[in-house]
Amino acid sequence: MSGYGRSPGGTPDPARSAVPAAPADAPGAPGPTDVHQHLWPAGFVELLRARSRPPRLDGWTLHLAGEPPYEVRPEDHDPALRVRLDPGLRRVAVSLSSPLGIELLPPEEAAPLLDAWHAGVRELPEPFTGWASAQLTAPDPRALAALLDDPAPPGGSAAPSAAGPAARGLVGLQVPAGAMATPRALERLAPLLAVAEAAGKPVLVHPGPEPAPASASAAAEPLPAWWAAVVGYTAQLQAAWWAWHTAGRALLPRLRICFAAAAGLAPVHHERAAMRGGGPLRLDPGVFVDTSSYGRQALDAVVRVLGIDALVLGSDRPYATAADPRLGAAAEYAVRVANPLHLLEGISP
Repeated sequence: MSGYGRSPGGTPDPARSAVPAAPADAPGAPGPTDVHQHLWPAGFVELLRARSRPPRLDGWTLHLAGEPPYEVRPEDHDPALRVRLDPGLRRVAVSLSSPLGIELLPPEEAAPLLDAWHAGVRELPEPFTGWASAQLTAPDPRALAALLDDPAPPGGSAAPSAAGPAARGLVGLQVPAGAMATPRALERLAPLLAVAEAAGKPVLVHPGPEPAPASASAAAEPLPAWWAAVVGYTAQLQAAWWAWHTAGRALLPRLRICFAAAAGLAPVHHERAAMRGGGPLRLDPGVFVDTSSYGRQALDAVVRVLGIDALVLGSDRPYATAADPRLGAAAEYAVRVANPLHLLEGISP
């Protein structure tokens, strides 16, 4: 398909060139990686059940302020069962579900939940590793730096991993998209993002909580169960993408950053942005988008804008499964192996 690995003007772009296909199981070869799944450790689940207001679990029914109750499947958060679902993956990075809104809770409420998340995710079996999350209403850059610098689970040493020496530590920092919804908001968040940059770790921008209904009439209006994921989450990601496009690289020149769900397809709107005065598209080898919830048509369009090297496998399991975009063997290797390695570790095979 024309356009892959090329700049919008049609000339080859070395920062976005297709990676040659190679067998993932070759000696010394990096393995396939999913950068975006969700799995709640048992201790974290119990703390959600102990809460009396959202975010909380009532049994396995999840209650959030801005979304209808959601029936969680217990098997989705059973590590032994989840390991069997993706036998071909060598590394799976799980993240705190930012729509829960835990990062935005008051510090005394957020701290025990975040501690349980970080402790639990480090005790998960291979191939799981995890993203760190930070408290945002009273951010603590020093605590985040210590968290990202420590590769070992509490009370023990990190086990060797076929995915590489960094696999058993936390791979980077996840932030809710709403925390960088405007250039000014991004400036306020920058001190935390700079911690990840200094540690050589990437940032994952994930949809955050949907706002609670503003009025009783709004609360009474029934909306489809998919509304938040399709309308609200994509709008959050698009806003975060444009905030980064406007101010991000000037603030954080070395940060590697990935936007979940193809940034809500924001890259496809760059022609419109240019027409409305937003300036030309600037391809950036440190900016990535993941594949979650999108298939061939959407991913084809994104790759035509950003090039194949911007795209990484992110399934969003258990809420979605990875579709096969059928872009060819070289593209598959790039999306599943080479590009995640570049995002997570700064290594270009």
